[in-house]
Amino acid sequence: MSEKPRRKSPSPQGKRGSELYEALDAEWRKIGLPTPARRALVDARLYKVSDLRNITLDQLIGMQGMSKSAVARIRAIMEAKGIRFS
Repeated sequence: MSEKPRRKSPSPQGKRGSELYEALDAEWRKIGLPTPARRALVDARLYKVSDLRNITLDQLIGMQGMSKSAVARIRAIMEAKGIRFS
């Protein structure tokens, strides 16, 4: 019997998983991102707007759950804070 590989990010399964997301997606909730976009960011270990410096715009757009409106909102916040993609 082989072991399943461990996930590197919080699991959305069960109450404990949702509590983990809530603990990690506070900044994304504060700016009003929808749940699928917040989960995509947390799964990618991006917890704050400043963390987006470590990815490209294409990587953000390619995340499953990232809608056009979520990308637009993120870009507006980044511009206001003077943060750029890598």
